[in-house]
Amino acid sequence: MTRHRKNSAVKIVSLAVIAGLAGGYFWLRAGMAATEPAPVTDQVRRQTLDQTVLATGVIRPVVGAEIDVGSRVSGIVGSLPVKVGDRVDRGDLLARIDPTEFEAQVAQAEADLALSRAQLAMAASSHERAAALSLAGIVSEFELESATRDLEVARARVDLERARVNSAQIQLAHTEIRAPVQGVIADVTTREGETVAASFAAPTFVTIVDLDRLEVQAYVDETDIGQIFVGQQATFSVDTYPEADFGARVTAVNPKAELQNGVVNYVVRLAFELPDALVLRPEMTAHVRLVVEERSDVLTVPRRAIRRDQGQQFVLVSRNGAWVDQRIEPGWRTDSRVEVRQGLSENETVRLNEE
Repeated sequence: MTRHRKNSAVKIVSLAVIAGLAGGYFWLRAGMAATEPAPVTDQVRRQTLDQTVLATGVIRPVVGAEIDVGSRVSGIVGSLPVKVGDRVDRGDLLARIDPTEFEAQVAQAEADLALSRAQLAMAASSHERAAALSLAGIVSEFELESATRDLEVARARVDLERARVNSAQIQLAHTEIRAPVQGVIADVTTREGETVAASFAAPTFVTIVDLDRLEVQAYVDETDIGQIFVGQQATFSVDTYPEADFGARVTAVNPKAELQNGVVNYVVRLAFELPDALVLRPEMTAHVRLVVEERSDVLTVPRRAIRRDQGQQFVLVSRNGAWVDQRIEPGWRTDSRVEVRQGLSENETVRLNEE
């Protein structure tokens, strides 16, 4: 009896251990299932796909929007009322050369003109008298011709002195250097009291940049330049406003290449409309996307959803609470999404591959 009781006790303990191990196993499996991460999913979307060329560029003034303004006359800079950053309008005073010498030249030229006019009046009177005496036979034909020549010379001298007055007045006007365009003062290269000489070339006083006339100069690799054409649409962003995209349009492709770090690039010029609320400035770095081709209103899925098997392409799509392999016909591709021509419907849920 005792041995039978012991055997029964051993059996009971063994069954309890087995039951405990089985319970622990199923509890462990349940815990693992509960902690298994949910699959990463996305939706089948209808959107526009575009094929783009990426390039880095720089914002620069268009030709004629940056102007070096200098003096056409030599002299001492009497005043320089502008500084870097000032906004000026066309015709605003930028600098003034000491006008004393030029005012004296105008006065001298006007005096010479007055003298030549007096001489003209005398020559006209002498000619009139000689003509009357010639009719009376008192003076010879030669004397009349001489009086006529003196009158013509006096008239020519008046014209010459009048031209000299105009020239002196123009030189005097050039002592005031005025803005030829509106813009912002970008650089000032002279100071009050400095002597400038304009014998061979006009010395630069200030540089004006019209910030309303800017463009993007993008550097496109030679492998992509064949896809770029005038009128092509593009977008760009700048580091100052990383969340903003600006629309642009290709206006020119420079025919001459530029070599940068051993890479052949072509400069592509892009025009854009200035934003109302944001300020773009010359020399800002631009990150450019040139649209090569575009497809509108197509079904797309993420590239991470595509699965391949024996030359076919599939996605895992959620249908009736289960994940189903669905064969698709892909189309266009971008860096992140793929066009789906057949096999899926809009708003279906697809499962993404693990990275």
